[in-house]
Amino acid sequence: MTRLSGAARPALTYPERGATASLPLPERYHHLRHRTRLGRGRAVFEAAGAALTTFGAHRAAGAAVRCGHGAVRPGSRVAVGLGWGPLRIEAPCEVVWTVYEPARTGFAYGTLAGHPEEGEESFLVLLDRDGSVWFEVTAFSRPARWYTRAAGPLVPLFQRCYARRLGRALRRLAAPA
Repeated sequence: MTRLSGAARPALTYPERGATASLPLPERYHHLRHRTRLGRGRAVFEAAGAALTTFGAHRAAGAAVRCGHGAVRPGSRVAVGLGWGPLRIEAPCEVVWTVYEPARTGFAYGTLAGHPEEGEESFLVLLDRDGSVWFEVTAFSRPARWYTRAAGPLVPLFQRCYARRLGRALRRLAAPA
């Protein structure tokens, strides 16, 4: 089990801390960009932002999430578990940046030792001028463990599928009642 706090805090496993906040993404990594339309209006934006920044979207998409805080904040340690039983993979991360703005809410986390990949992933809810609300995932990663190296091109496919699943879960959570 991954510890989320303590005196000896491990460092991120990659040097480009915060790189998902701007483009271009670092070279020598697989890049992921995915957008899902969530709906329209301020209420959808606020509901989606709250669900995203408290890991409600991750949980609704089937991930087990352990974190030390309610809403994300820089420095928060998170462990995201995917899979079932003995096939569950736990991915320890640290939140590297957050944004809480009138038309943009979200965060990025970076990988810690023990994560199957190394890199960073950002999750944003965006409110366009026309009232459209979008969920956007941006990531750069490369294999860090033998099994992710052995899986080769299946890992980026899985990451894209998970981004789509997060978008669908967030759309459900943010839908007007």
